[in-house]
Amino acid sequence: MIKTLMVDDDFRVAGIHAARVARVDGFECVGQVYSATAAREAIERLNPDLLLLDVHLPDEDGISMLRSLQASGTDVDCIIVTAAQDLATVKSAMTSGAVYYLVKPFSFDRLRTQLEAYRSWRQELDSASTADQATIDGLYNARSAGVRAAPPAPRLQPTMQKALDAVRAAGGPISAAQIAEQLGVSRPTAQRYLSVLEQKGLLILDLTYGSTGRPLNSYTVS
Repeated sequence: MIKTLMVDDDFRVAGIHAARVARVDGFECVGQVYSATAAREAIERLNPDLLLLDVHLPDEDGISMLRSLQASGTDVDCIIVTAAQDLATVKSAMTSGAVYYLVKPFSFDRLRTQLEAYRSWRQELDSASTADQATIDGLYNARSAGVRAAPPAPRLQPTMQKALDAVRAAGGPISAAQIAEQLGVSRPTAQRYLSVLEQKGLLILDLTYGSTGRPLNSYTVS
């Protein structure tokens, strides 16, 4: 089993991704942590093979942490999992040794594709006995297989895309009523769009209970 550690500052997002990892054959999520400090302790204690690492952590930049792990000789691979889409961050992740970079929100199928590519790459690496050119080419091909095979991002109806963008821009839980007001649509219409996005795995539904005892739905990106 490939031992995987989930590192994300949002415990709800960490839980969702940990559950998804557990659904992929050959992977075991051995822990969830929400800061770089906790990640370092968990890496030493649990000895994971793979990190799913967010960039925005409360106490340290995730890529900075990855660089320090590489510099110290810590034997752990890393897939960056973040909402950051600027090229400077992507380049930093690549030069810091990340094996792949997933932009939130992403579907379970996309995560599974990359994990399966990573698993194949590890199997090739573990079984190789020499480092001739053919072996090296095979290792690079196995590592990039998930990039070639990854399905395209889902095409959404324009208003649904605006709803997703509004949740992403909120930076925290936001209700259907707030989305409806921003988009200029009715609350039932906004709720319908948000429900579809949640079913697609692009949003996380959070249920809280107010003073009336009725659940209040809010949404964050997955």
